[in-house]
Amino acid sequence: MRVLGVETSCDETGIAIYDSQYGLIGHTLHSQVALHQVHGGVVPELASRDHIRRIVPLIQDLLVQASSPLAELDGIAYTAGPGLIGALLVGASVARSLAMGLNIPAVAVHHMEGHLLAPMLEDDVPEFPFIALLVSGGHTQLMRVDGLGKYHILGESLDDAAGEAFDKTAKLLELAYPGGPALAELAKQGRDGIYQFPRPMTDRPGLDFSFSGLKTFALNTFRKSDGNLHSDAAKLQNRADIAYAFQQAVVSTLAIKCKRALQQTGLLRLVVAGGVSANQALREKLRALAASLNAQVYYPRHEFCTDNGAMIAYAGCQRLLAGESDGLEINARARWPLNQA
Repeated sequence: MRVLGVETSCDETGIAIYDSQYGLIGHTLHSQVALHQVHGGVVPELASRDHIRRIVPLIQDLLVQASSPLAELDGIAYTAGPGLIGALLVGASVARSLAMGLNIPAVAVHHMEGHLLAPMLEDDVPEFPFIALLVSGGHTQLMRVDGLGKYHILGESLDDAAGEAFDKTAKLLELAYPGGPALAELAKQGRDGIYQFPRPMTDRPGLDFSFSGLKTFALNTFRKSDGNLHSDAAKLQNRADIAYAFQQAVVSTLAIKCKRALQQTGLLRLVVAGGVSANQALREKLRALAASLNAQVYYPRHEFCTDNGAMIAYAGCQRLLAGESDGLEINARARWPLNQA
């Protein structure tokens, strides 16, 4: 089965073709970072308008590059949520209309299911069941995955997601958008032991997360220290030290919770996906954790950590192969719990 995947949940237009026999045939992506950078964050209306401009040319270009004409498609998958509703409707409308015109099935895909299954695009594929850590700008969740659509949430963030906390902390440190990668890059210049940030909710049982307090802790630390520094070099080093301490706190918290989940379930496979899964400090920490538990950890390649069409094409292909498809109606959802997908 050959499936076209369409991803437009936020600020990237991702298109891909996945074949159940031959694997990923091709993928392309347009990022809106430059468009939103001047505003310091994603502007939903601008995002929707840019998706409208980009989506059809991207589909046409990919079909040519992949030497895969429309007639060879057996189905179309599109992100139906969660995300920015206007952006979702652009991709859903184009995908659903194209499927109707070609008289092939279309299937709505949960954005986080796409991230969850992204490691399946690699050569080393994790077997079910496994523990999954979904960590992105909008979600931080730990879940047990027993198969396609069989997702049991073990814990999640009670306030800010980890990626959201990264972005907000980067903004208060006056770093450029997108903040998360900028903070991680600055943290490489930070020094160990200068600041000690708390590891929230690790001193009590359970697998839930809370990162809002870390953001406040970083803000207070910055306000107390920055005013006492007089040179630009000292101020930059101080921000790097704060970035380092903040990142270590987030990474350690995620690792502690992952360890608990693995030990509580007895599973020895951990899948890490979502935009923050590209963070090198997190990968190193979880690699060491897996080695200590004789477990295995799986990631998507870096280009598939952030939003992309390949993960939607793969997830949609699996849904279509399982006999699922959707009618002519479009049910885009800004909010959509994964365990209801």
